[in-house]
Amino acid sequence: MSESGENLTARLFPGLRARFRARRGRLALIVLAVGVVLIVLLSADKGAVEITLAQIFAILLKKLGVTAATEFTLQQESTLFDIRLPRIALGLLVGAALGSSGAAMQGLFRNPLADPGLVGIASGAALAATGVVIVGDLVAFRLPPALQLFAFPAAAFAGALVTTLLIYRLATIAGQTAVATLLLAGIAINALAQSFSGFLTFYASDTQIRSLTFWKLGSLGGASWATVAAALPFILIPVVAFTRLARPLNALLLGESEAGHLGFDVERVKKWAIVLVALAVGSSVAFTGLIAFVGLVVPHLLRLAIGPDHRFLLPGSALLGAGLLLAADLAARTLVSPAEMPIGVLTAVTGAPFFLWLLLRDRKWRIVH
Repeated sequence: MSESGENLTARLFPGLRARFRARRGRLALIVLAVGVVLIVLLSADKGAVEITLAQIFAILLKKLGVTAATEFTLQQESTLFDIRLPRIALGLLVGAALGSSGAAMQGLFRNPLADPGLVGIASGAALAATGVVIVGDLVAFRLPPALQLFAFPAAAFAGALVTTLLIYRLATIAGQTAVATLLLAGIAINALAQSFSGFLTFYASDTQIRSLTFWKLGSLGGASWATVAAALPFILIPVVAFTRLARPLNALLLGESEAGHLGFDVERVKKWAIVLVALAVGSSVAFTGLIAFVGLVVPHLLRLAIGPDHRFLLPGSALLGAGLLLAADLAARTLVSPAEMPIGVLTAVTGAPFFLWLLLRDRKWRIVH
């Protein structure tokens, strides 16, 4: 059915409009899931060491104790299982976290230009993580070896959560939180956190400065199965929990008063959304560094395609974010092979023009209307 025919049918039979959107949303989720699988296979296949799809399946079958006819070398086996698969797994987790966090933030603010980094969450996580790097010789590396891997993500989450709670506190008066004030307070805290990060960097050693510089550019290069295991609970829990906010976020599209009349506890929804975003984004920053614009671009593109229904927008943003980050990582490690380009550079190069396009599009819409 054409778009005009669908719109005409929706006007004549209002009840069918929701069915059309639901059908389109389900179809989009299926297409995105298939797309993610294809990008995973492509990411496992391409790189400095060529591994065919037949060899990929043969290596995986060997890990399961099944012998396949396809031959492969030990180098290919080690490259796939010890380097590429952990990198793919971490990319899926972080991309899903950033995409779904962006969708939740845009739904909460009712603004397609909202982004987790805009309200200081990423900067707060980066500030705490920078502090761990600077004082690591005194604190982090005196922890038991089993806990050292969790020191960095725990500090980043703590920084994101403290920053978020501070912003929320500044924007809350008499139990009511003004979304506009929350956004403006976030921008101010964002600038403050970045300035403190710069102050800590000033006292860092040359080795620490080099480490921080590459970390802030964003990369999946440090991925390992231990890293994936450490990231899994910190990221998977908020990504799954976001789906529980679909109905209240849909109600918030009508306005806070209307959502309250529909029986939703608006303040509780805000608190849960903010804490979950802090957990997801803070953990992502800890494990991969600062990767910009994924939380902005992904939900907006998906909203243009399937509409604002968060029942499909939240899981769809997780899938599209995962696929987009894997695609960016594939480009980062193949465009300048055997060297590797930081993912944050690629996402900024593509995301910044898209952000400017959104601003110009919004300005033209306001002029016309």
